[in-house]
Amino acid sequence: MSSNPRDRRIGTVCREARARLAAAGVETAALDARLLVAAAAGVEPVVPLTDPDRELTDAVLALADSHIARRVAGEPVGRILGAREFWGLTFALSREVLEPRPDTERLVEAVLDWCEGAQGREHPYRFADLGTGSGAIAIALLSELPNAVAIATDMAPGALLTARDNAVRNGVGDRFLPCRGDFASMLAPGMDFLVSNPPYISLTEEVQLSREVREHDPRAALFAGEDGLDAYRMILPQAKALLARFAPLFLEIGASQAVAVARLAKIAGLEDVQVFQDLAGQDRVVRAACVAK
Repeated sequence: MSSNPRDRRIGTVCREARARLAAAGVETAALDARLLVAAAAGVEPVVPLTDPDRELTDAVLALADSHIARRVAGEPVGRILGAREFWGLTFALSREVLEPRPDTERLVEAVLDWCEGAQGREHPYRFADLGTGSGAIAIALLSELPNAVAIATDMAPGALLTARDNAVRNGVGDRFLPCRGDFASMLAPGMDFLVSNPPYISLTEEVQLSREVREHDPRAALFAGEDGLDAYRMILPQAKALLARFAPLFLEIGASQAVAVARLAKIAGLEDVQVFQDLAGQDRVVRAACVAK
């Protein structure tokens, strides 16, 4: 006795995928199902909604099933698809880089707000992105600052290759200069600003992280010692010598780290320390400036 043939319509496949993901406890089951099935079909994520009767081939069905199975097993959508959107741009991912998070867009916003109040977005800023990873921060800034040049540092060669490819993909490859090294140790003085989203999770917080983060993001991009401040202790003492006078350093921070990072900035000789919140009202960015040389 033969079984009923499978419904190949993309809308039905998405509904089935959503049910599987929801049963597995995935909070964003509907969105993830659309993204993964649409990617398997090579269409935009809106197609399951606008053209639900479009039929899928056996090969597409098999790929969609594979995507959903990986998501059920806890793999993030960005890792399954090998790319993640950030600041309206698409970034390829590799195992050496952190998956860009929406919270980090607040760091980009803080830099751009400062640029507009300084010499405007058209100024030929020279800046460094310390621990660039996928290049998301530097590339997002270059997309908004058409005459700027970014030096992007990272210790991981694979991360720098990924970042360079992302810069080319997003049309800023000629202004994106990858440089292998530990944060700021290889930079020359006179930077117009520095920006960094360094590791800031304490080792004691590891058990609180989601399975997706623990199993799929590189540990070197997540953890910074027993208190989560080790990366700031490396970056801040170097910053004053690298910044032009009155130039700022922008740091992404954990929600409970503003006081500690501000204190480290002042110890390092930086002044005019300010803290900016994200959309959830959590402390997210510390800005400190080199006022006196």
